[in-house]
Amino acid sequence: MSRPILATCLAASLILPATATAADRPKQLVIISFDGAHDNALWLKSREMAAKNGAHFTYFLSCTFLMNEAAKKAYQAPHQKRGKSNVGFAQSDDEVRERLGNIWHAHLEGHDISSHACGHFDGRQWSEADWSAEYATFHATLKNAWKSVGLEEPAGWQDLVDHGIKGFRAPYLSATAGADMITAEKKAGFTYDASLVTKGPAMPVEEDGMIRFGLPLIPEGPNDKPIIGMDYNLFVRHSKREEDSADSKEFEDRAYAAFSRAFDRQYDGNRIPLQLGFHFVEMNGGAYWRALNRLVGDVCHRAEVACVSYSEAIPMIEGRGKLERTSGL
Repeated sequence: MSRPILATCLAASLILPATATAADRPKQLVIISFDGAHDNALWLKSREMAAKNGAHFTYFLSCTFLMNEAAKKAYQAPHQKRGKSNVGFAQSDDEVRERLGNIWHAHLEGHDISSHACGHFDGRQWSEADWSAEYATFHATLKNAWKSVGLEEPAGWQDLVDHGIKGFRAPYLSATAGADMITAEKKAGFTYDASLVTKGPAMPVEEDGMIRFGLPLIPEGPNDKPIIGMDYNLFVRHSKREEDSADSKEFEDRAYAAFSRAFDRQYDGNRIPLQLGFHFVEMNGGAYWRALNRLVGDVCHRAEVACVSYSEAIPMIEGRGKLERTSGL
């Protein structure tokens, strides 16, 4: 064999393993979720954002936003007075009708409809029976939602309510210590929980048959101080929970920088899924939604990225053989 041919063969042998490794590299998953899922204008805004960028989101719905005045009077969360909710109720039947349309169309578009319970109470001290009662209220409210406002429900709605709502996130991320909440979740038909917080982006873990996800701490700000990757936590840090529209652009840029750095670290590294959480409230003049829109527009079109719901992410993670049974969280 001549030296030029030998050199070419050696070069090819060095290139091929690297090429194979790159081909086997998993996609970077980006999992965007919204807690509350009430404001109809933000339903439309988020759905349009997703459609434009080929993304699927997860909506953790608080069921009091499907309760009209009569249902409000009947609702009683565990250890609370009747008719009380920390996030309020629907303001009118027309508002509920519009919200139901958004929920249904989001489902048809491939988004994940999940549960955020009902009245957004801190269930850290709740028992299994308490959680089960709140889950039962959530289920009953959705089962009867269309009829309660005089609408004919679409074919498939009951199947969605009975079999299609697979995920739960605890209000305030206040998961009950021990097995009570997980046991109640399993009895209610949930297959994943997204109530944890992790030290950084982490693979989900399987705990007693429940797949558990956690929002990560990510570096943010001039000193890269860790913060939960969620808009509300940024709102607290940036403006001490006081609305500050005057500095909205600065807050947007800080949030976008934190999101994009967290993404780049995983995309260029081990490709652990990046989870980010938001609310249906545009805090600090919409700074965090604008930062989200920039991130989604930047990354979701890339060939090696998938912006997916939690339900879509699970089989992709399982296919990598990366679902752990001990948390290390």
